[in-house]
Amino acid sequence: MSDTPTPPPPTDVDDDGPDGDDPIQPIALQEEMENSFLDYAMSVIMSRALPDVRDGLKPVHRRIIWDMETQGFRPDRPFVKCARVTGDTMARFHPHGDSAIYDALVRMAQPFSLRHPLIAFHGNYGSPDFGPAASRYTECRLHPLAMQLLADIDEDTVDMIPNYDGTTEQPEVLPARFPNLLVNGSQGIAVGMATNIPPHNLGEVIDATVHLLDDPDGTTVDDLMEHVKGPDFPTGAQILGRAGIIDAYRTGRGSVKTRAKASIEEGKNGRYEIVVTELPYQTSVSSIAGRIEELVTNGDLDGIADVNDGSAGGKTSLVVTLKRDANANVVLNNLYKMTQLQSSFSINMVALVDKVPRTVNLLSALEGYVRHQIEVVTRRTEYRLAKAERRAHILEGRIKALNVIDEIIALIRASDDAASAKHALMAEPYEFSEVQAVDILDMQLRQLTRLSRIDLETELDDVRGTIQELEAILADDALLRTVIKDELLAIKEEFATPRVCEITYDDGEMSIEDLVDDKELVIVMTEAQYVKSVPAGSFKSQGRGGRGVSGGKLKADDIVRHVIFTTAHAHLLFFSNRGKVYRLRALEIPERERTAKGMPIVNLLPLQAGENIQAIIDTREFAGDRFLFFATKQGTVKKTTFDAYDSSRRDGIIAINLKDDDELVKVIETSGGDDIFMVSKGGMTIRFNEDDVRSMGRTAAGVRGMKLKTGADDAVVSCDVARDDAAILVMTDGGYGKRTQLDKFNRQGRGGQGVRGIKLTGKKGFVTAAFMVGIDDEIVAVSSGGVTIRLEVREISSQGRDATGVRIMNLDDGQTVASVAPIIAEHDEE
Repeated sequence: MSDTPTPPPPTDVDDDGPDGDDPIQPIALQEEMENSFLDYAMSVIMSRALPDVRDGLKPVHRRIIWDMETQGFRPDRPFVKCARVTGDTMARFHPHGDSAIYDALVRMAQPFSLRHPLIAFHGNYGSPDFGPAASRYTECRLHPLAMQLLADIDEDTVDMIPNYDGTTEQPEVLPARFPNLLVNGSQGIAVGMATNIPPHNLGEVIDATVHLLDDPDGTTVDDLMEHVKGPDFPTGAQILGRAGIIDAYRTGRGSVKTRAKASIEEGKNGRYEIVVTELPYQTSVSSIAGRIEELVTNGDLDGIADVNDGSAGGKTSLVVTLKRDANANVVLNNLYKMTQLQSSFSINMVALVDKVPRTVNLLSALEGYVRHQIEVVTRRTEYRLAKAERRAHILEGRIKALNVIDEIIALIRASDDAASAKHALMAEPYEFSEVQAVDILDMQLRQLTRLSRIDLETELDDVRGTIQELEAILADDALLRTVIKDELLAIKEEFATPRVCEITYDDGEMSIEDLVDDKELVIVMTEAQYVKSVPAGSFKSQGRGGRGVSGGKLKADDIVRHVIFTTAHAHLLFFSNRGKVYRLRALEIPERERTAKGMPIVNLLPLQAGENIQAIIDTREFAGDRFLFFATKQGTVKKTTFDAYDSSRRDGIIAINLKDDDELVKVIETSGGDDIFMVSKGGMTIRFNEDDVRSMGRTAAGVRGMKLKTGADDAVVSCDVARDDAAILVMTDGGYGKRTQLDKFNRQGRGGQGVRGIKLTGKKGFVTAAFMVGIDDEIVAVSSGGVTIRLEVREISSQGRDATGVRIMNLDDGQTVASVAPIIAEHDEE
């Protein structure tokens, strides 16, 4: 039998505690779970996951910065081990895991995470692909911009609260002299809610804040969007459209479509490469490269030969090498569709406002910040005012003491102790205040006897002036806002940088004109079908007979064929040798340097094998009362209403039905009753009225416009509309040309051979271009070697029909004039 005592049977004895209350209280499990969960949820929301609208920081970030400030790890001090910061923050302010603290510390130093890092870092802070080195290896200190978050914290600008164990104090919020919530953004997942605020450009956000300070009652979200164009992700890349931005700024929620910055270049082996230099925010090169390789392996993506990650030194370089028969533009579009080269950033602007989680829009976020700044500057001003008043009070006491210095010295020497001396100074006849009496007694005797009245009175005047300024700030809300504004603009001047994330258009969401400047461009296209756009300012006017400047590095067998002077917003209609027409915006043509080769047109247009672009015209609108007038190599012409060609089909539409051995030469815009000039390769010119050509359908073949010499190697080279106060300029491939007045050519019926327009000799070659020019116009001429010259029309002689012309462009041996285009004077005036 066991020796264990048997417990006594239950009795009705009351087990009340010493105070008579039952220590065990019954409670419903559901109620306890609800209360406990709510306590936990609020703890996560308030103390861990959500940023404060005032300083844009979560508690962990605020505590790290405050710990580094208290330890003196400032920008003017040496770097210290991150382990020291992590350990001290954990010991004094943030009783959580050291890895969580170190991760938060590192994120504030990563230039790919924050638009304006707050921590200066030594060592490996990681990348979007890899984590940072261990805290025992890395070093840190506060960034100069972080000091603006802490500015004036020692002047009673914010409330100080006890730390978790009550051994020291920490700020409830930082003064935050710039709107950090928007500048660096924030991300966090709480219980039942989350926040995802993108980073913004410091200069733009400060400009918006200044606008709100100037007009606190009348400012709207749309007013602020005039300054804040959109997020400014530190990794650059592009934001497509503004629809998501507008939603987010107006409601606090929206989705922003981002796209990598990629270009199509010709590699060393002759294959084309897609080179990615900027990625969407929070994406990585290695994951995208792995995804591309997976798509190629599975057969979901064609046309890719190799993928290489050449990123180094913080610079992104992802090179996708294409197969020789691949269409680079098609491959790039598939990459945008199937990989993170194009992604979306979901904006959810949730922050603590008055310690309550709220969804804020652009206006309410800045209003919360401005309210905080008004409180900070008010408290700072009150602190400085009290300090100045104390100093003025002491100075007044010293000046008063100076008047009776001998009596005061005698009083102090006769006193038994400091307390009796203080009481004597506070009593009649001196009646110093306690503060003044203590100050006098604290001074050394030699200081008391050598007080300088002038120095004291000068300092007192300065202090009184300071008091007046501080009182004026407290009394005038507009003046207080001006102080905030001036300090914000000073921060902008010192720390703001240009925007790194480009906002561009998104087809179907907004118009191109809203985002792209309508700048002047020169569209250049070569015989080998390379196209590029060049800013018009790259070609400066030169004198007649000049050699020009290099207009493109061409292949040995390539020559320039088309030069179009246009603007970025214009539509370009590309007419092919097979009678089809394709449409692009001028701004869709890749912009290149003046000496660059350009991009193959097949990467922009879905041309078939053997199909080449023969003519290009530009337009802004497709008016039904205007016409397109076609001229072919064999002299056929056709007139069709302009609106028949208003089609955005990517695969093109039929522009004119051609005979098997005919080609399209020129397309011009007409009013329906214009005079038409056609010029042949042999110099013959015909003038007739377009009334002779009836309007036809888009797919019609046309009628004869000019009869060519039988048996001769002749062809139509140009077609243009007669303009008032204009002359026809004819230029040969030998570099010679002239202007001829239009009245030298009589109008005749269509279908004839015309009359001689220029007399040709062997060295002057054949006609390569002819068009209408005014005396104030200019021309751009391009040689077969890619040399370009721009000169004024007035420098070219006006001669008769039978004249041979003058030298316009000097050419190297073996070269010819490949293309000539006019620059109408009105373009320059605009």
